[in-house]
Amino acid sequence: MIDTSGGVFVVADGMGGHNAGEVAAGLAVESIRTFVSDEDRPSAGGLEEAVRAANRNILDTAARRPECAGMGTTVAVALVTPTGALLSSVGDSRIYRLRQGRLTQLTQDDSWIAKLQSEGVELTQSEIERHPMRHVLTDVVGTRADLAPHAEEHAFEPGDMLLLCSDGLHGVLRSDLIEELLSADGTVSAVTEALVSTAVANGATDNVTAVVLRRSA
Repeated sequence: MIDTSGGVFVVADGMGGHNAGEVAAGLAVESIRTFVSDEDRPSAGGLEEAVRAANRNILDTAARRPECAGMGTTVAVALVTPTGALLSSVGDSRIYRLRQGRLTQLTQDDSWIAKLQSEGVELTQSEIERHPMRHVLTDVVGTRADLAPHAEEHAFEPGDMLLLCSDGLHGVLRSDLIEELLSADGTVSAVTEALVSTAVANGATDNVTAVVLRRSA
């Protein structure tokens, strides 16, 4: 999307009927950006509180608007600072970093599959694709009051790229293809467009959202 030396960037993939998912995603983005802009010093704790604020906003809105009951959203947030990037995610929207041509996933999914893997269950890619619980999330923003988001700082050096994306993208593109597309020559905008169009061409049926950041010198 852009070359950057700072700022807050959010991908939110909403869920819920009657356009409630879109409402939840919009509330999450607005809440997080507003909270972060009011912070004097960016910190992991502050970013966690920003996600909790989004959670409260969605729950409060759902309580006032019956048509929005049960809505929620995934989030992936990158708060770029002069020394790195503070990252947080809830659900299965992800953040990757490309450094010197090598892709690393920096966030972990809140999903049934990720839970199984964390417990030592080994699954091949083919088994994951066929698993009956592959789309089940264990956490999203806006469905329970005791949400406990986690944030941490990662190095983000000149030349590095960050990709924030929904499962509509990473669910159909293998990591090696994401790595190849991010490594291509061209503007950040062109790289972003290539990621989205390739996901669509590969049969994506869910929302495909991608934000690409490159650390400027």
